Amino acid sequence: MPKWGYSIIEEELDPEKTAKASGRELRVSHKASREVCRAIKGMMLAKAKAYLKAVIAKKQAVPFRRYKKKLGHRAGLVRAYAGRYPVKAAKQILRLLESAEANAENKGLDVDRLRIMHAAAYPGVKIKRYMPRAHGRATPKYEVTTHVEIVLEEKPEQGGAL
Repeated sequence: MPKWGYSIIEEELDPEKTAKASGRELRVSHKASREVCRAIKGMMLAKAKAYLKAVIAKKQAVPFRRYKKKLGHRAGLVRAYAGRYPVKAAKQILRLLESAEANAENKGLDVDRLRIMHAAAYPGVKIKRYMPRAHGRATPKYEVTTHVEIVLEEKPEQGGAL
């Protein structure tokens, strides 16, 4: 069994108030996944799911802040000019959000008060293959997989006695 952890410090997490989910070696772009994770971090769970469904339907663009050279402008972006519709990455991250939501339900957390406190994506293992070429040569063909992590926390109830 492989040994891996989360990139967030485990001691900072309260096990009674948080739920985690992780996708390892997903076959999606790590650059697009990073930008999607950055866009949804800090959102409430219901809002993040609606946002990702809008990205999949190509109704709302994801702002690209790091990997944006020669990238086109998209309408509706706030504080960013470059963006894309990373459908494949959004589908995988939506799957992970639903998995984290199921983990939270299993722990007995209130699903309506869940907030994404940690969302990270980074490159995983390279899948190495070779494409045969003319005159007995071969060209390497690499596919970089992606690790994605999601941590949800239950926000305290709003309102108190005045």
